[in-house]
Order: sequence, then C-alpha cells, then structure tokens
Amino acid sequence: MSYYNSSERTRQKKDAKRTSMMTAAVRVFAEKGYHAATVRDIVRDANVAIGTFYFYFPDKETLFVHLYEETADFLLQAIDQAVNSRVDLPHQLLKGIQAYVNIALYEPAVIQLLLVGGVGAVPSLTVRRAEFRERLITIWQRPLNTAISQGKIPPQNTRRVAEAYAGAFDENVLNLLSHPEPDIEAETAVQEMALFALRAAAYSGPSSVYPAKTS
Repeated sequence: MSYYNSSERTRQKKDAKRTSMMTAAVRVFAEKGYHAATVRDIVRDANVAIGTFYFYFPDKETLFVHLYEETADFLLQAIDQAVNSRVDLPHQLLKGIQAYVNIALYEPAVIQLLLVGGVGAVPSLTVRRAEFRERLITIWQRPLNTAISQGKIPPQNTRRVAEAYAGAFDENVLNLLSHPEPDIEAETAVQEMALFALRAAAYSGPSSVYPAKTS
C-alpha cells in the first residue's frame, strides 16, 4: 500500500467522523435548542468518543456557528439556483419557494437550525445571521428588479417587498412543518405562497402564467 493511499484513507475516516458529528449536531440542536444541547448529547448521537469532538471543535458554540454557516449556504444556493432556472417572475417565485419547501420537508432540522435554534442565544452568530438574511433578501429582490425593468410590475421599493417575502415565507414554512401531514399540504402551500408574493408585488400578467401544479 502506498503512502498516498494510506493517507487518503485516513483523511476519509476523519472526514466521515466530522460529518457524522455535524449531522448529529443539527438533529440535537434542532430538537433540544442551543442551551439545552450538550457536547455529550452530540457525541452520543454521532456514536463517537468525546475526545473526537474536541479534536475537531474547541466548544459547542464554534460547532453551532459553523453549522449555521454551512446550512445557510446550502439553503441560499438551493433557492438561488431555483430562481435563476426561470426567466419570468411568477415561475421564478414559484421555483424559489418550491426549493425552500422541499428542503424544509426533507431536512426539517436544517430549517429549525436556521430559523429557530440559537437565534439570540449565540452572540457570535448575530453578524452571520444578519449576513444570511441580507443574502436571502437579495435573492428575492433580484427578480423583482428585473420585472420592473420589463414593465411586468409597477415601480416599487423592491427591498421592502423582498424583506416581506423573507419573513412571510419563513412563517409559512414553520407553520407547514407543524402540520400533521406537511407532505400533503406542501403543494397547495407553495402555490398559495407564490400567489401571495405576486399580489404583494402588484403583478398583473395573464392568469395562464400564474403558478399551477408543477412536477
């Protein structure tokens, strides 16, 4: 066995342990909240030794902030790619909202971590959370600006509208996750959120381009 292969295998094992702890931490933080969660909870869930945790992370707060950054990037990229996959405002909003809801359904712990867990509890997270919200608002604002330039919606303060989108979508997604059968409600919720977003922007295009059932 070459030195390279041995080193690569060692690196992969280390990466697997680190990933396992981060995955476990998302679940633990989402379930218990930042303050109640302990390092022992995380290592127990990840099935690793407590010394392994401290090999990678100096403390719980460092891990939490790192998780927040990674999950925020994941969500933002998914929404941004979905919005950019369409060229007209109704379907840009629809696809962006669908991406958000899909992640919420399949990774509810990620959404809990971003929107609930740790908010106000971790001082070092304040700046990062503000950055995340700013990036999210920008994603929603961009198609609104384009729609104005195309004459699809009247001139308006797109920053304020995008801020309203961000807050309203968060609230709707959290309420959806609390529903007894969120999978069944998801499609209707996406369509209603998209229609709300179009009305809020005073979109008056033909009804045929309004959100309808999509795959």
